[in-house]
Amino acid sequence: MENKNNPGRILLTVSFILTALGILLLFSASKGITAVQTGIPVYIKQIIWSFFGILLFSWLKEFDYRHWNKLAHILYFVCLILLLVVLAVGTGRAGRWIKIGWFNFQPSEFTKFVLIIVLARYFSLRDIGRFSTLLGGMIITGILFLLVLLQPNLGTAFLFIVIFFAMAYLEGAKRKHLLILIVIGILISPFLWMGLKDYQKQRLTVFLNPWKDPLGKGYNILQSKITIGSGGIVGKGFLRGTQTKLAFLPEFHTDFIFCLLAEEFGLAGVVALLFLYYVFLTQIWKISMTTQDPFGRLVGIGMMVMFLTQIFVNIGMACGLLPVAGIPLPFLSYGGSALFVCFISLATIYNLHRNTALF
Repeated sequence: MENKNNPGRILLTVSFILTALGILLLFSASKGITAVQTGIPVYIKQIIWSFFGILLFSWLKEFDYRHWNKLAHILYFVCLILLLVVLAVGTGRAGRWIKIGWFNFQPSEFTKFVLIIVLARYFSLRDIGRFSTLLGGMIITGILFLLVLLQPNLGTAFLFIVIFFAMAYLEGAKRKHLLILIVIGILISPFLWMGLKDYQKQRLTVFLNPWKDPLGKGYNILQSKITIGSGGIVGKGFLRGTQTKLAFLPEFHTDFIFCLLAEEFGLAGVVALLFLYYVFLTQIWKISMTTQDPFGRLVGIGMMVMFLTQIFVNIGMACGLLPVAGIPLPFLSYGGSALFVCFISLATIYNLHRNTALF
């Protein structure tokens, strides 16, 4: 029987609060002059995604997380196929989606979850102290990295690398081995740079000096800073944001939803959001460190790193501290694929928590 101080219960409570906050912000976003006047408003769509996401969670929380271990190879193969399909027939912005009826599915989002499962299985069955083990894990990650980079989706591809290094380091990989891989990455980075699209190169260079192109590639960075700063201590009030409502800041319902929160709820709202994320992440860490199952511990660590990196990159991007990367803010940003992955990950962590007593 769970008590109110149980990490699993706290994790669920915070997750549902974040989901509700996301819907609230999207309701506000739908009132802007750029909101689509025809079709279903974004907040209604997010409510639909949340409903199905909660149903998915309710089903998967009973799904023993150890079954993911057995399915790792199949899931990896499925992701490879889906990512290849995206390269061939992808639709939408930058061709990152597969259109399935009225739903646009983004395989790269699901691939984040699968990569964690595959690496957790791989590392739990091998000696992490051997360089060959790290090299094999890097190859597993690198294949998915290249396929996502080719979409192009630099932000998610970067996330794969962070997940790999963080899981390897926290599992006890030797620092000198990790350093060798980092040096190799630095040496091949010029070739990766040459493979980037022009707009991606501009994003990486302009963020250092957004005033270099204030009405072009630097526009989003400058406007996001203005939007966040305009919120002050307590914000302008719900539905009263002007930078977002008057469309000075594009994509404020997806990549820059943090700016909308900062404008309408101010520093107080930002602190509250960061506190919620802090509680969310610490509960995942507690659950991960409690289990004695190596695979389960690695899965929990990987998912904590995934959420932490997305939060750090999205907020850093919104504040102009990092390049624009197109990484969604967990549970808040608009999008069915990203939200589903959040609930799938949540269900897996919750099931890990419920099964901890077995080890």
